[in-house]
Amino acid sequence: MTSVVATNQTILVVGGGISGMTAALEAAETGKQVVLVERNPYLGGRTIQLYKYFPKMCHPTCGLEINLRRLKANPRIQVLTMAEVSGIRGERGSYSVSVKLKPRYVNENCTACGECAKAVSTEIDDAFNYNLGKTKAAYLPNDYAYPQRYVIDSSIVGTAEGEAAKAACKYGAIDLDMREEELTLNAGAIVWATGWKPYEAEKIVYYGYDRFPNVITNVEFERLADPHGPTGGRILRPSDGKEARNIAFIQCAGSRDENHLRHCSRFCCMGSLKQTNYVQDQYGDAGKSTIYYIDIRAIDRFEDFYAKVKANPNVKFVKSKVARITEDKDGNPVCNGVDIEGYHRYANAHDLVVLAVGMEPEVNGVSIPAEVMSDSSGFIMADPANAGIFGAGCATNALDVNRAVQSATAAALRAIQVVNKVARAEV
Repeated sequence: MTSVVATNQTILVVGGGISGMTAALEAAETGKQVVLVERNPYLGGRTIQLYKYFPKMCHPTCGLEINLRRLKANPRIQVLTMAEVSGIRGERGSYSVSVKLKPRYVNENCTACGECAKAVSTEIDDAFNYNLGKTKAAYLPNDYAYPQRYVIDSSIVGTAEGEAAKAACKYGAIDLDMREEELTLNAGAIVWATGWKPYEAEKIVYYGYDRFPNVITNVEFERLADPHGPTGGRILRPSDGKEARNIAFIQCAGSRDENHLRHCSRFCCMGSLKQTNYVQDQYGDAGKSTIYYIDIRAIDRFEDFYAKVKANPNVKFVKSKVARITEDKDGNPVCNGVDIEGYHRYANAHDLVVLAVGMEPEVNGVSIPAEVMSDSSGFIMADPANAGIFGAGCATNALDVNRAVQSATAAALRAIQVVNKVARAEV
């Protein structure tokens, strides 16, 4: 049975991505008790699924590693993974929060040796790689996962394979009798850092994401380029496994559109500019990128990065909203539209098309108390007159990593103020 110590002096952080980790650390390092709840079996959120950050083009672990080191060293933070908030009652300074814990079927004895995976042949979709590949039903979620502990998929619990995985473990780490638990936690303030999810590309019918295998999303492309991804870092066409050397990036795929996402997600332009570097790094001058765009959003410190990409002769910019995607007889996706700089029609074939889909807030259907407001896109807005629950990071707006961290720090400071007021009132 999971045991968690929490009082009205505790700050609950919902979401263990870069924003949630930041908020938890900022609060704990001022002396506050923190419970960090994460739905996935690991911390890091969408950030750890990136191959590289812009503009420095370094791997996400260079930032997350520091946060994980701080988190492991801080006894004031209690981490619950595979956990979701199912209900919140109470008011500022005195919340009662219901949390459901899904069974991992692996306990703290796990050394991540991998013997359980060797004993299993059943494969499941690899969620970390956006289902672009398969993973064993006994798996480590990713190479950098925290906690470094395997997960047994429920599909093999109660089967011979589940028992084989248990028998293979030398440390008694596999517990197939684990059951779902529900905890009730007390908290004085809550930081809501549930992050974002990519817009569902299949809803953009005219781009054929669900019909043409060589049309993928920007987050999927990120995993293809990563050496730890499903193709070992090789940028290959899903349809036939051939190298994709001529790649189209379509901006605002479903964004800035009354029929889809009304808002601009801000990061998409920089994400595509960054991804042209992946093509160049892999194929050199043989790698060609075409960016179809309405406007390029590259402000402040990102302007120089944009200028550098624009100066690359292997990157072409077409000012156009692609009207539709078709497919030729060779399985190549064809972008159709009108280039508004010259007003001529085009039908350009590419090896691969990458849709720069935008951000949606990840709320997960939890019944959020009335004091938490949201805007027309579903992003959380604080109500200054009655606030004990504060949005952080991409739960509040479409933000890049840097701005998400700033937002999380601000949310932590507001939560700290709430529990400080509670403490003074009890003296």
